[in-house]
Amino acid sequence: MTNPWAIALTDPTQVGEARRRATSLARQLGFNEEDSGKVAIAVTEAANNLLRHATSGQLLLHPKENHGIAGIEMLALDRGPGMIDVEECLRDGFSTTNTSGNGLGAIQRLSHYFEVYSVPQQGTAIVCQFWASPPPPDRDSRRDRFANRLEVGVICLPKPGETLSGDSWSYCPLSDSYGNRHLLLVADGLGHGPQAAQASLAAVNALWEYAERTPLEIMQSAHGALRSTRGAAVAIAEIRPESQQLIYTGVGNIASCIFNQERSSSMISHHGTLGHEVRKVQEFTYPWSESSLLIMHSDGLGTQWRLESYPGLKYRHPSLIAGVLYRDFCRGRDDVTVLVARERIS
Repeated sequence: MTNPWAIALTDPTQVGEARRRATSLARQLGFNEEDSGKVAIAVTEAANNLLRHATSGQLLLHPKENHGIAGIEMLALDRGPGMIDVEECLRDGFSTTNTSGNGLGAIQRLSHYFEVYSVPQQGTAIVCQFWASPPPPDRDSRRDRFANRLEVGVICLPKPGETLSGDSWSYCPLSDSYGNRHLLLVADGLGHGPQAAQASLAAVNALWEYAERTPLEIMQSAHGALRSTRGAAVAIAEIRPESQQLIYTGVGNIASCIFNQERSSSMISHHGTLGHEVRKVQEFTYPWSESSLLIMHSDGLGTQWRLESYPGLKYRHPSLIAGVLYRDFCRGRDDVTVLVARERIS
């Protein structure tokens, strides 16, 4: 899979770089010329908006896949003045900087999915998705409905200056003897760079190899699989919608939190490094409902965030939630992963 990509927009020359990177990514993923052009235009518009309006703007591109069809997710994040009226800002011809005012409207028209979260004096986050033609079809089978039941948004980026992240993540939907369940994993290899990546990817491989087992058994098997690596912090969450449960186990400093209606609970991980020193592996069970929200992140993200500080954010697309938390709490000196999951709102 092509690696995610991020750029801080501080100079007009970076708009051209963003366009070239986007075009290259689209072509690598098999987009045709027309669809690659749509991605390039949207990225150019987003980059120009960040330069004009943001005090600290970043553009993130993330490859996706659904039913074997390649996609690209773009996040535009800024700490600018925000928007008082989002709908007015989306109207063609609206501008606060004496430009043509077609930027946001053009991005919305060109993308298959588009959503904005903006708070005055805090900033704006935009998520949009582009799919190679044809876009992923609506599936009616029970298996497809289950696989698409969970919506997952992820940011996984390397430490500044590195090209390979020592963090990894995975999402595995299953229907087996335990029933319908969703397995989610976040792993942070010790340190950073290729050896850290080797350790975290070993945890991902263990998740898929032993997916039919319980989270506790997967973690125990992963412990053995990581012995030849430098080790990792790993957390596994299993969502069981039918029984309204989330089963969780963690080793090391992956922070995880579940939000149920107006309550939130930090989930428990034990100290240690998987593959090396682990004193205890234990499962914990938490209530899960259609309105629940799960957030898991590596220590590249600070832990002082509070979702209630962002009005209405917990009801938005998981990628927007991940993007806002990354924008405001990324430490900037380590690999960072933020995973957000919720049941898809129909």
